[in-house]
Amino acid sequence: MDMHYSTARPLRIEEVPLWHIETDVAVVGFGAAGSCAAIEARGAGAAVDIFELASAPGGSASLSGGEVYVGGNGGTDVQRAAGFEDLTEDFRSYLMMAGGPAADAERVGLYAEQALGHFDWLREQGVPFKGSYLPGKWIEPTTDDTLVWSGSEMAWPFAARAKPAPRGHTVQFKGWGGGKLLMEVLCARALEVGVVAHYSSRALALIIDSEGAVRGLVIRQDGAVCYVRARKGVILCAGGFIANQDMVRRFVPQALACQLQVSGGNDNGSGIRMGMSVGAATLNMQEFFATMPFFPPASLVKGVFVNERGQRFINEDAYHGRVAHYVLRQPNGRAWLLVDNAIFGRPVIQENIVIAAVGDTWAELEQELDLPAGSLVHTVEAFNRHAAEGQDPYFHKHSEWLRPLSEPPFAALSYCQGDIDGHAFTLGGLATLPSGEVLDADSKPIVGLYAAGRTACGLPRWGEGYSSGLSLGDSTFFGRQAGFTAASCG
Repeated sequence: MDMHYSTARPLRIEEVPLWHIETDVAVVGFGAAGSCAAIEARGAGAAVDIFELASAPGGSASLSGGEVYVGGNGGTDVQRAAGFEDLTEDFRSYLMMAGGPAADAERVGLYAEQALGHFDWLREQGVPFKGSYLPGKWIEPTTDDTLVWSGSEMAWPFAARAKPAPRGHTVQFKGWGGGKLLMEVLCARALEVGVVAHYSSRALALIIDSEGAVRGLVIRQDGAVCYVRARKGVILCAGGFIANQDMVRRFVPQALACQLQVSGGNDNGSGIRMGMSVGAATLNMQEFFATMPFFPPASLVKGVFVNERGQRFINEDAYHGRVAHYVLRQPNGRAWLLVDNAIFGRPVIQENIVIAAVGDTWAELEQELDLPAGSLVHTVEAFNRHAAEGQDPYFHKHSEWLRPLSEPPFAALSYCQGDIDGHAFTLGGLATLPSGEVLDADSKPIVGLYAAGRTACGLPRWGEGYSSGLSLGDSTFFGRQAGFTAASCG
């Protein structure tokens, strides 16, 4: 029985009756971060055992689009072949903006310098990238092309401070969900290099010595409790906490407005809780990724979002996750996307979208939506006047997406809370060094404990600045750092 074990309380080493498994490095979670940590630790000569709660590897990353956000050093060969130069300074500036108020300059700098080499490393593991460029605005490519615009690179304010370049590098896979192939390759590579995998294995608690150093894990495997000795350390790669409703309510209640989890269901916060149990600090627990993709069709980007005051509040050509955050915080959770007949369409991801109002004039929509008299008419008239000149002085929407909304009938698509299928996952986690060591409240490394992926607070720290591919780039790269560091210590 494991009733006495809790992720919130470590087990002291003197209470361990025997070691069922002994290894150098124990990894918790066989997803993007865990697989890459395991591969790198094996490459550094360590014996590695990996413990996965599910009955198969892949984690939540296997449900992703398979995009890895990389660039810098003049650009990857794929970027350069498509005619894009991506200087490290532009890449670094964009990542710092994307990280928001809590961006980690040291972590960003390391990634900006080494992302190009990391992309090559992924290919060396066998991850296939076709190498072709897909222009346009996509949630994720449905073709097997590689390079896409996957963030707010061309949108204000990002484009004003960092030269735009597409940086989403997508695994060669037709249709949505390329993350499945990415994870099949990385997990198979981990097993190929000698990582020992244990499935249906739930991590129950960390094991510490008298000095507070982490020396192993308590695991429940096939219904039995197992004690795992990790001579060099434990790496927590167990995902975030979006599937733990108690933690979501406690740390990031705003995410409750999103009805759908971007998770395989096992992002239950167990890795974060185990880290906290031995004194680890946490960062940005209030931050989350959210999206309610309102395109494709891309024509909808030419519409305008308004709130219950009839006011615009965002440049609609920004990354869909950034737009989602602005939508979610509008007064009383009420917002609509205004379109005219020329650009009308139903979002591919939510074809049952509520059409809140239809009319031959904007005054009719204003009345039907019960907005303040004259508010919507004034907003649309001002937008149309500037759009006809290719300008958006208030929100700086790129001219590519500007056109007057002038062809009736007009419609308002409802993005009011309760009408939308929002998607979310958490961005907060354990405080770590870029090299993977977990830090305590005094910013001191906890001996024997490492973390990466969404269990750690990594590159993606701000929902408003997120770009598709940031989490996979962060998890795979910093998973590698944690694996190498753990294998090299102790």
